[in-house]
Amino acid sequence: MRLRAVPLMLAACASVLLVLSGCVAIDAASPESDALLGQFYGQTLEFTACEAPAQAPGLPPPDVAAECATLEVPLDYANPSGDTARIAVLRVTARGDDVTGSVVVNPGGPGMSGVAFAPILALAWANSPVTEKFDIVGFDPRGVGASTPAIDCYTDAERDADAKFTSYDSGAEDWTENETRDLAEQCADRSGGEHVLAAVGTRDVARDMDVLREALGDEQLSFAGLSYGTRLGAVYAEMFPENVRALVLDGALDPGMSTHDLRVQQFEGIGRSFDQMANFCATQADCPLGTDPAAATTEFQNLVQPLVESPAPATNSRDLTFIGALSGVIVGLYSDAAWPIVLEGISELKAGNGAPLLALRDALQGRAADGTSSNDLESLLAINSLDEDRHTPDQETALKRAVFDAAPFIDPGTAVENSRNGCENWPVDPTLNPLLADEVDGLADTLVVSVTGDGITPHAGGIALAEALGGSLLRVEGEQHGASLAGNACVDRIVAAYLVNLESPTPDARCDLASAPTP
Repeated sequence: MRLRAVPLMLAACASVLLVLSGCVAIDAASPESDALLGQFYGQTLEFTACEAPAQAPGLPPPDVAAECATLEVPLDYANPSGDTARIAVLRVTARGDDVTGSVVVNPGGPGMSGVAFAPILALAWANSPVTEKFDIVGFDPRGVGASTPAIDCYTDAERDADAKFTSYDSGAEDWTENETRDLAEQCADRSGGEHVLAAVGTRDVARDMDVLREALGDEQLSFAGLSYGTRLGAVYAEMFPENVRALVLDGALDPGMSTHDLRVQQFEGIGRSFDQMANFCATQADCPLGTDPAAATTEFQNLVQPLVESPAPATNSRDLTFIGALSGVIVGLYSDAAWPIVLEGISELKAGNGAPLLALRDALQGRAADGTSSNDLESLLAINSLDEDRHTPDQETALKRAVFDAAPFIDPGTAVENSRNGCENWPVDPTLNPLLADEVDGLADTLVVSVTGDGITPHAGGIALAEALGGSLLRVEGEQHGASLAGNACVDRIVAAYLVNLESPTPDARCDLASAPTP
């Protein structure tokens, strides 16, 4: 990945915690339900010119000609005559005159903005046959970003004070039972009610995507999903196989794993990426992790564990905490191109300056200079509360211990005794469907893109998803999360051939991110 693409990757980074979800379906045989849903499927999107959102706070907006519209969908598909959600949509129109249709895109998370991602991907594919033949369309999933109602669990001040989103990245502190109850109540109150928290699962989003497909005028869906977007694409394929034209699924986790196993697999990948960064660091002058990669974890722990009790000065009004330091380092593990930036931040911390790592932490949190933060991570919390296993305290404690074993550099150095799942007192039960169907009847060939050194969604998960969908797998050699934004000629050529001409790669197809970038 080229260094100039690092801001794009940082803008698209968030925890990727993937499991397939379930839902309660409406009675498809009901004429009344069919008529009510038909009103949504029959709507026409009114696109008007708009400015593309900035890739991250403080950066200029992407230089693309964007158009925006709003899609209306039922908040609860079991009650299509009830409340509605309004889905923000952004389109970058095709460059050519002979337009095939749209490619709908999702950047991951869950909780990341597709409205912000579509211009980024359109720029990455600026010279590709894809943008000549297809409009690139992004949408903010229900509860996310500019869509309404939006998930809101914390104030900006609480976000700056390291508001917790999971048990295993909360440093030395764990939720109490009362705190998990307060969290659920606060999320409901600030988001519009318990019925909103009940309606942000992935199957609800997949149904929205089918309404969007129809509103765009596409008989079948062409889709490109990164990270969590691979889960969304796979769930859509399971629900609407006959409506799939093409699915590019880049950076996936195993759809058959439990939440516990997925987390452990993910943090094994993150731990491996940290070790790879330490190996790289040891070859550089003045490596802040030392010259012995085997001792790098201890060096890092000695530096950051004291931050649990004594944060480091960073700005005139803010300090770098233990959680802030971890966030700043982990966001840089999404790509080897970002390692020098992270290592410079660690060097500055050793010198007593926490500002560089705090800036990386803020990029992950979507924090602007005025102190406001995006709702990406709050949406992630709410969506995962519906999509994933609801652990007991014993199960969550076991998970936290396993995560620290898998990635010891994040261990705060305190005993793990009684961890709790933040969704413990969520007002609705999980809607988890444990396994994606091994065979989906009527599904077109799909394309899974998987990077061998992906520390966020390990390569084994990509292999498993391709097998589950019975589709094609493109193996990509490299050290980064996903390949869609890499600007790699080999990857771009194969993805374009698939999306434009429905040409799948051969089983032995390989790409290497170390090769020449796309012109």
